[in-house]
Amino acid sequence: MNLSTRVNRTAVCLCAVALMAGCASVNETMGGMSTGGRTATGAGAGAAVGAGLGALIGDSSKAALIGAGIGAVAGGIAGYNWSGVKQDVQQSGASSLGIDVIEMPDGTLKVNIPSNVSFDTGKYALKPALLPVLDSVARALVQHPELRAKAIGYTDSTGPASVNQTLSVNRAQAVTNYLSSKGVPAGNLSLEGRGPNNPIADNNTAEGRAMNRRVELFLYAVQQR
Repeated sequence: MNLSTRVNRTAVCLCAVALMAGCASVNETMGGMSTGGRTATGAGAGAAVGAGLGALIGDSSKAALIGAGIGAVAGGIAGYNWSGVKQDVQQSGASSLGIDVIEMPDGTLKVNIPSNVSFDTGKYALKPALLPVLDSVARALVQHPELRAKAIGYTDSTGPASVNQTLSVNRAQAVTNYLSSKGVPAGNLSLEGRGPNNPIADNNTAEGRAMNRRVELFLYAVQQR
């Protein structure tokens, strides 16, 4: 390892430590608030921590994915108290279906929809069991016009890459189309298909492939002018 590489890695480590310390300080200061109140304010906090950790693990291509699931948002992500929305989504059937509803470090609310309740293998038609959960998400988006949603579709690694990419886009589109049919303005919705990228489990096992076939639905609030 040459001197330049050692210096760069040292600088990255120091930066990451400083970022983590800053986040810890914010959490201590806001310790008396609700969980939603402690949500990171702005896209910068989560994205910066993500970039620091991404550099530490030596893969800058994944840096933005660690701290910011949806990437940069025009105008920035505003801090938001997700407690009410989160509770409504969970009570709509998400918990019993194995759908995780998670507040992310970048200030978004992630609704992770696994394949067993979303789509059949190779298909993009929504399963009926998922609809009450999406109805709850749609209610939140309609009642709170400052909220936006982005659906990201994924597949496992089997099959041609081009087919998987198209399938992942169609799955994300199926989710946003349903939300739009429930009154959510089309301009408040976006989607992306990432094919087999960013697996969360081992594609060499049937269980892992099933976990990787999913849709991640991110809710976020935009800063109001």
